[in-house]
Amino acid sequence: MPIKNKTKTNRKRPNGKLSKGKPFYDLVDIFARLRAPGGCPWDRVQSHKSLKPYLIEEAYEVIEAIDENDPEKMKEELGDLLGQIIFHSQMAAEEQRFDIDQVVLGHAEKMKRRHPHVFGQTHARDAKEVLMNWEEIKYQEKKNVRRSALDGIPRRLPALLKAHRIQDKAARLGFDWERIDGAFAKLEEELGEFSRAYNKGNKKEIQDELGDILFTLVNLSRFLKIDPEDALRQTSEKFTRRFKYIEQQLAKTGKTFKQSSLEGLEALWQQAKKQRRFKGN
Repeated sequence: MPIKNKTKTNRKRPNGKLSKGKPFYDLVDIFARLRAPGGCPWDRVQSHKSLKPYLIEEAYEVIEAIDENDPEKMKEELGDLLGQIIFHSQMAAEEQRFDIDQVVLGHAEKMKRRHPHVFGQTHARDAKEVLMNWEEIKYQEKKNVRRSALDGIPRRLPALLKAHRIQDKAARLGFDWERIDGAFAKLEEELGEFSRAYNKGNKKEIQDELGDILFTLVNLSRFLKIDPEDALRQTSEKFTRRFKYIEQQLAKTGKTFKQSSLEGLEALWQQAKKQRRFKGN
């Protein structure tokens, strides 16, 4: 059944008019209608589990729109992501677990608790102190449920993102190098251990040490305030553009990769690096 608007807002929209939440609850009612008897056959048979791939896909499409700096696309993709949140909340309401109002109000209460320097009497000197306070408050909230401050990190996060979140959480609690020099020294140490493992030929040790190198590189990216996922994604896209350039050049000569020498391929690669305006996607 449709969820009625239980909250009042007084926010100005971009056109200057006041919004009382009607567009949001219109969307809530649409999803309720889709799920109701006589609604959409596809929507009615979905479950929280079946929608997981769509939730992930919509989140990545938002990221893509942000990377492309496309406000129209970003607006659309944020709407799609919001739709997923409402969809899951509607199913939960049908199961009498919770509804969208409880989701929104619960998050609002959490944001107030986690920002005592704004909604309370405490003070925060800078963003770093805000983050440290956030983790401490979160730990106090969850200490009876979680045994570790790291327990709240989703297990299914992409590996690079998970490593970054682990290190970020540890750093917020004070477990961190004082300067980036410590992270550089750790990288040199891990490279040495990897080299020794490689020379021994022990595949398990090689894998372990390679993982340590990657973990340390993620830590360096954190010190440099560079998102490792973004950095690797951009490099992958750069490689793809250059590879496509080589494919096109080989096609012009009627050759394949196997028919080309390494020297010839390297020369084409160097040409591709100079083709900054080449659009291979």
